[in-house]
Amino acid sequence: METIEADYIVVGAGSAGCVVAARLSEDPSVRVVVLEAGGPDRNIWIHIPIGYGKTITDPSVNWMYETEPDPGANGRRLFWPRGKVLGGSSSINGLLYVRGQPADYDHWRQLGNVGWAWDDLLPYFKRSEGRVGPGDNTLRGRDGPLSVIDFQARSRLSEAYVAAAEAVGIPRNEDYNGAEQEGVGYYQNTMKHGRRWSAHRAFLKPAMKRPNLRVITHAQAERVLLAGNRAVGVAYRQGGRNGAESRTIRAKREVILCGGAINSPQLLMLSGIGPGAHLTEQGIEVAHHLPGVGQNLQDHYQVRFVYKCTEAITVNDIMMSPVRMAIMGLQYALFRTGPLTASAGQVGIFTKSRPGLEAPDIQFHFIGFSADRPGEGLHKFSGFSQNICQLRPESRGELLLKSPDPLAPPAIHPNYLAAEIDRTTLIDGLKLGRRIAAQPQMRAFIAEEYLPGTAVQSDAELLEYARNYGGTIFHPIGTAKMGKDDMAVVDDRLRVHGIAGLRVADASVMPTMPSGNTNAACIMIGEKCADLVRGQTLARAA
Repeated sequence: METIEADYIVVGAGSAGCVVAARLSEDPSVRVVVLEAGGPDRNIWIHIPIGYGKTITDPSVNWMYETEPDPGANGRRLFWPRGKVLGGSSSINGLLYVRGQPADYDHWRQLGNVGWAWDDLLPYFKRSEGRVGPGDNTLRGRDGPLSVIDFQARSRLSEAYVAAAEAVGIPRNEDYNGAEQEGVGYYQNTMKHGRRWSAHRAFLKPAMKRPNLRVITHAQAERVLLAGNRAVGVAYRQGGRNGAESRTIRAKREVILCGGAINSPQLLMLSGIGPGAHLTEQGIEVAHHLPGVGQNLQDHYQVRFVYKCTEAITVNDIMMSPVRMAIMGLQYALFRTGPLTASAGQVGIFTKSRPGLEAPDIQFHFIGFSADRPGEGLHKFSGFSQNICQLRPESRGELLLKSPDPLAPPAIHPNYLAAEIDRTTLIDGLKLGRRIAAQPQMRAFIAEEYLPGTAVQSDAELLEYARNYGGTIFHPIGTAKMGKDDMAVVDDRLRVHGIAGLRVADASVMPTMPSGNTNAACIMIGEKCADLVRGQTLARAA
């Protein structure tokens, strides 16, 4: 059995893990080892922005999770892709950069998490960001490694959508990551020179030149090794079920779990850290009873409108024409421009579902193509989509083990739409979406509302449609939440309660949902974690 020794072991080279490893290895006196269950990011579709349509269902770079039958989705099992490759989900996601609202993080502080208010975290958002484009420099970072640019592949259709949103009273906003989130505008993307700029490309790959950083790929973590109430290493296996025998890495200082909202709580439970009764049921010896592990699961549930277009100007049309596909490919090859640079949302809207709210509670993604499900191919007609989700759902699910086998997927119970406010907000969002589509600017491009179709009108019918056709927008969080209550898993320094030398740094520690896509917040958590480990802190925003 091979044994390696390091000061810090980082489990998972995803959005946060890449940052943690890169920052800790800046100190040449420490040795950092990263374990990544996936492989290198050599798949060409990772780097072509629109390639997320391929990687989102590619098991070579994807965990390909599936939920248990969910009552909120009328008993359907829903596909939950998560990145299994260097860069994690930042290598297969839709490239959108969304920080959320300052109030999201102030709420984390109100829950007792010292150092996690907006003014504490803004310096970490700025340190990571290399913003190209408009923005207030007191709020946006210009010199960080993560390239953030405005959506490039604009079209008559996307411009019409912006105008239609303005027509219903939604103000134009050139920077939703700036002083105000509310409004309509083009999404910002993690791209550089027409290529995806994942956390691996931005942070980890440059750091891999350092002699004190080692990255081990195809390394499936099996359990955290404990000596009493202290983490002292990680057991892992390379090559899957048929791979070599387990190997061990010993941690002189800390083990930092960065596997995400699915893999980090799963690994904690496999290591005997979690709800005692559940672990006993699975035949796992309880090392430390921590009932919050796997609980507090949250996700954004999105519902889409699909439209048939009056003109052959959508991505669907390009994909149905070999000539246009060739032109598109040539445009990208020569200039790194065109439809192949499209992210998973072109135009975004953050707005209020009803008057009287203090802040936006719904988000829209306008997309210049349409499909039944991710990875199933585009519709064989001119089509585009309008997707709606509630920003801060109150429904809570859970994640449990199905087996003590580290290679067995866990049982994911999202519990979508369990809270009445989630159902009401989503219905109001769908009604607003129809109002936007009914404006003259958009009506000229709509031949037909393909889904759900005009026969679906009442609140009950809209809710039933949402239950039958809605799905994840790929933002699971909260399963190892930060806090001081009995269900908290980590403290405000990201240390696992009751276990020394063990931290968690990824979306699982978020106690509540940020108002938007989660990748930017995960990268910020990685930045914050590195400083917590080093005993440093950036000055609060003025």
